[in-house]
Amino acid sequence: MLQKYLQGIRTTLICLLFSTFTYAQEEVSMQGFGFETNLMAGKIIKHSKKFTAPIPYISTALDMNFVWQTYGKKDWQQRRNYPLIGFGFTYTDYGNNEVFGNCLGVYPELQVPIIRKNNFEWTIRFGNGLGYVTRKYQKNPPVDTLNTAIGTNFNDFAIFCTDIRWHINHHWNVQAGANFTHISNADYHSPNLGVNMVGAHLGVRYFPTTSNAVRIKKNLEPLPNRWLFEARIGIAHNEARSEGNPELPTYLTSLYMSHRWLSKNKWYVGIDAASHEDVYQELKYWTRYVGNERAHSWDGGIFAGNEFLVGRIGIFAQVGIYYKQTYLKFDPFYEKIGLNYYVIKREKGPVKEVFLSSILLTHAIVAELAEFGIGAGF
Repeated sequence: MLQKYLQGIRTTLICLLFSTFTYAQEEVSMQGFGFETNLMAGKIIKHSKKFTAPIPYISTALDMNFVWQTYGKKDWQQRRNYPLIGFGFTYTDYGNNEVFGNCLGVYPELQVPIIRKNNFEWTIRFGNGLGYVTRKYQKNPPVDTLNTAIGTNFNDFAIFCTDIRWHINHHWNVQAGANFTHISNADYHSPNLGVNMVGAHLGVRYFPTTSNAVRIKKNLEPLPNRWLFEARIGIAHNEARSEGNPELPTYLTSLYMSHRWLSKNKWYVGIDAASHEDVYQELKYWTRYVGNERAHSWDGGIFAGNEFLVGRIGIFAQVGIYYKQTYLKFDPFYEKIGLNYYVIKREKGPVKEVFLSSILLTHAIVAELAEFGIGAGF
C-alpha cells in the first residue's frame, strides 16, 4: 500500500517535472537560468494537543534551487507576468535528532511576482514534492516513541516562501523573507500529526549569463469567462484502527461548477462525498453501530475554492463545511490543497478538460488523507 501512496506522489512529480524540464530543454541559451541558496532558521509549531514531543529551541535548513526565468514563449507565461519555474532541494535539521531526525525534501516549484519595480521585487514561491525523514515513530530499535508527528520515512513535503529581493546586477540577486514547510504522510500510517515549521531566511541568487532573458510580448486576446461542469473521482489510503492495522482505501467523488476569470484562474463551488473503508473496518472490529456501519463510514461537504492556472498545471485551494461526517466527528470545516495536471485542455468540444489530481485534505493544519484522482470538465 505504501507503494501506491509513493506512486501517486511520483506521478505528480513526473507531471510537474515534465512541464518544468520541457521548458528548460526548449531554451536555446543559458539566459534566465540561475542557482539559488537560502539559509533558513525557524521553529516547529505545536499545532495539536496530541503533539507531545519536546519542541526544539531552533530548527535550521539549507535550501538550494535551480531556477529558470520564463520569457513568454507560452501565453500563460505572459499572463502570469513571467514567473520563474524550477526544482528545489531543502535539507532540514529540526534541532533534535533523537526525536525528529533530519529531512531531505525535493520538489518542483513556481515563483510568482507580486510587485516588480526597477531593481526591487516582492515574490511568492511554492513547491510540493517528496520528503525523506531519518527518524519516525517506532517501538523497535532505534526506539522513538516521542515522535508522534511522523509515522513513515517517506512523506509529502511542501514549502511556501515570500521574498523581498534586490537585483544587484544581471547576475546577482540578494533576498530575505519568510517561509513555511510541512511534512506528513497524510495519515497513511499512524501516528501522523505532521511537522510544521515557520521561519525566516536570507539568500543569494546567481545567473551565469543573465537574469534578464529577452521577453516575448504579444497582444493576447482574453480567454472567455466560461462556466464548466466538472467531476472528479479519487482514492486515498489510511491505516484502519483494527486488527493488524491494515491500510485501506477511501473512495472520493467531487462534483462542481467552475468559472474562469482573468484568463488565468478558476473559482468553483461544489459538493464532496467520501466512503472510508478504514472507518468501516474499525466499526466492524469494535462492534459499534452494528448493522449500520456503512451509514457511519462516509462523509460529505459543500465547498468553494480557487484554482491558479499555469499552463497545464492548476494549483488550487478550497474550504468546505461538512453536511455529514463519519462517527469520528472532525472539525466542521475542512480544507483541500492540491495540483491538477491537464492532459486535455481546450476551448471547444464536448469534453474541454481531462486532468490528473494530487490533493491533500486537512483539518486546520493537520493532514488527514492524500487523494489521487482523475477528473473532467464539460
